[in-house]
Amino acid sequence: MHHVSGAGSGVLLFDGQMVRVTGVIEVIAKVALLVVGLCIIPPPALAETFKFIALGDMPYGDKAQTHLKFRSLIDEINTRRPAFSIHVGDFKSGATPCSDAMFQEQLDFMNTFQAPLIYTPGDNEWTDCHRPAAGRFDPLERLAKLRAMFFGTGESLGTVRMPIERQGVSMPEYKAYVENARFAKAGVQFATLHVVGSNNGFEPRDRKAASEFFDRDQANLAWLVAAFAKAKTDNAIAVVIAMQADMFEFDFGHFGKEQHLAHSGFLNVSETLQREAAAFARPVLLIYGDSHNFRVHTPFRKRAPQLLGLEVFGADQMHAVEITVDTNDPGVFSYRPIWNPSK
Repeated sequence: MHHVSGAGSGVLLFDGQMVRVTGVIEVIAKVALLVVGLCIIPPPALAETFKFIALGDMPYGDKAQTHLKFRSLIDEINTRRPAFSIHVGDFKSGATPCSDAMFQEQLDFMNTFQAPLIYTPGDNEWTDCHRPAAGRFDPLERLAKLRAMFFGTGESLGTVRMPIERQGVSMPEYKAYVENARFAKAGVQFATLHVVGSNNGFEPRDRKAASEFFDRDQANLAWLVAAFAKAKTDNAIAVVIAMQADMFEFDFGHFGKEQHLAHSGFLNVSETLQREAAAFARPVLLIYGDSHNFRVHTPFRKRAPQLLGLEVFGADQMHAVEITVDTNDPGVFSYRPIWNPSK
């Protein structure tokens, strides 16, 4: 199992025993407050351990083969009974038609996850739908369809659903952005951002695309700042941000060479994320996909050393990642691949 220790550390391997603190501490704390009658800063939630699953960039390819493999992975995830799963987008390839039927097919898949499923869009679902192989759809029309089909309620997807907070409801000035979600569990703040590959949809020579990008970029920045503000208000022990895009380039041939932003469409999100994570000064986990290379790394080791990046497997591997949250551990997060039984 991959385990992350304190801020700024690397990724270690260990075999450990998860620790759960009982409710006795809470009872003692309440009695003490009644006796002393003092006002104190509320402590973080009691120590708790839970697991959730991260996956994305799937299913792609031949329908008969791919769907069997994806069902196999979903079945494996269901046997593990996670608290919830997060799909970071690109639920089809860029060469697959962006039809209503395809959208419904993927929605049906997501609703076979027995635990709640939180989904954030990728570029293959809408920004790239103008391509001939994808059906020459209008990307903005496809985005509107995605929002209506996948984000029309205040709940997650999945067989069992959970309530989530949507930016379009919480921030009326950004009412269109119902895909950006937020929720908390055991003192950990979770939020999704609609940040996608293909330069985050930023096409300077396309006026409609550029206008959409600038508006969505502002919404994402506002939601990101609000997520960290909520975490601070609630005295959260950690923050998890999930999105589709791989913002980084990394030279695997030079160990320790620092990652850097790949495209200009990610600059504002990156700067804001680094600033907010540094100010939060507690563990932050950024989950993303896009490049189909499972890795855990420190993308902003100088400005935000306590922020870890986790890129999930992609369609070629068709695996997932199980993330354990131990609120009694200073590093909070640990990771383990979930291998697809059909591979």
